Amino acid sequence: MAKTVKIYSTPSCPWCIRTKQFLKENNIAFQDVDVSSDKQAADEMMQKTGQMGVPVLDIEGEIIVGFDKEKIKQSLGL
Repeated sequence: MAKTVKIYSTPSCPWCIRTKQFLKENNIAFQDVDVSSDKQAADEMMQKTGQMGVPVLDIEGEIIVGFDKEKIKQSLGL
């Protein structure tokens, strides 16, 4: 069964774009949350990670900060 994936990102962040591209290439459905325009989402991300750096992936409650391809693959079972 597919895991629930949420990505906190900003439109101008190159690593966010690469992360989303990677997910799409692997046919992983994800919810994209733009923290630059959504203050509540930014606060939520801050609570989960303690920082403002993007991208942040929330895969079934497992938090991955940054485009850590190996960690993402492991978490998704790719």
